[in-house]
Amino acid sequence: MTDQEASGRRLTTQEAAERLGVKPETVYAYVSRGQLSSVRAPGGRGSTFDAAEIEALARRSGRREPQPAIGDLVFRTGITLIEKGRYYFRGVDAAELARHHGYEEIAEWLWTGELRHGTRFTAPPQLLEPARRAVGALPAHSSAMDRLRVAAIAAAAADPLRFDLSTEAVLGTARSLIPTLAEALPYVGEPRGTGPIAWQLWPRLTMRPPDEAWLRALDTALALLIDHDLAASTLAARVAASARAHPYAVVSAGLGALEGPLHGAASGLAHRMLAEVLERGGAAPVVADHLRVGRPVPGLGHRLYQGEDPRARTLLQLLEEIPDASAALAAARDVVTTTARHTDSHANVDLALAVLSVSSGMPAEAGETVFAVARTAGWIAHALEEYAERPLRMRPSGHYTGPRPPQPVPSAG
Repeated sequence: MTDQEASGRRLTTQEAAERLGVKPETVYAYVSRGQLSSVRAPGGRGSTFDAAEIEALARRSGRREPQPAIGDLVFRTGITLIEKGRYYFRGVDAAELARHHGYEEIAEWLWTGELRHGTRFTAPPQLLEPARRAVGALPAHSSAMDRLRVAAIAAAAADPLRFDLSTEAVLGTARSLIPTLAEALPYVGEPRGTGPIAWQLWPRLTMRPPDEAWLRALDTALALLIDHDLAASTLAARVAASARAHPYAVVSAGLGALEGPLHGAASGLAHRMLAEVLERGGAAPVVADHLRVGRPVPGLGHRLYQGEDPRARTLLQLLEEIPDASAALAAARDVVTTTARHTDSHANVDLALAVLSVSSGMPAEAGETVFAVARTAGWIAHALEEYAERPLRMRPSGHYTGPRPPQPVPSAG
């Protein structure tokens, strides 16, 4: 809670105790010592306390909000809120931000709280050239995620100042690393020259020449995917930052977790399904095949949203303005409608990414690439938060289930 949020608010005794991390009796002890003031609640039942006073006392006493119950993992964060079917960046509707601002502008907003119109990131040659050489040395069958991980490691090795964790240094790294990751990928289409991240990324994903509508769709996808609270990859990034790993290592940790089929790679599954729907002329046989073998239908449902994923809704609405996306859009709607006969599932962002990748001639892994480049900005935002916390605070204890000691020293067979 900020001082502005606390101004004028009244807290009950229980709320004050929870904020201070003490028992209600201790709150009244603070009143008797003159450390807090109280006002009798309407109706004479209990007292109320000024929220700003409680916040000030919490800071003076070093108290934090109470820790969650054992088995929960909750962190204080001022980056992303997911609530009532919507998500917010620093309190602003993230989907609305993506409709009106570019990826780089929103990344800066997430990092600094300032929105700078026309923000552009540039890859410095001292990072980009080693990253390209390292990526170029990989086998031809290497995936885009392989290339992104290698690019991050090569850029780190080329930066002798990577261990500077001051805010300005980390921001400088972020502004250099994101374009380096995008531009280290090999071209599959015609180079487009300098421009925003979406402009740089497009010819590395498809041979199709872009127009303004396609580039806007890709830029919006990047903006929508910047952060989504503590997803698995973001948690991995925060653990690395808690150990005071440098930003390149934080991003590498995020990339490692992202590659799982239940996270960043999920859009590839949706891409292949959508391509099959188009090939077979309808969603029914494809959905039936998934249901027959007990596989979930890709691109549907999200544990954080009861209805449609707001990221999917925003991107699909934008793709409706592109005539060449109409066939893939119709296939996606067919999947949703067909599946709705059996379960109440809605489109998620993986299905929207699949519509983008299928209709623009991108490969199945393109959605994962977009996800990874976009989410790098979110991992940096969480790293900045974590660098301001007590180091190594994420040290859970293991619950040992092995043989009880003492056990005899094993002998070789």
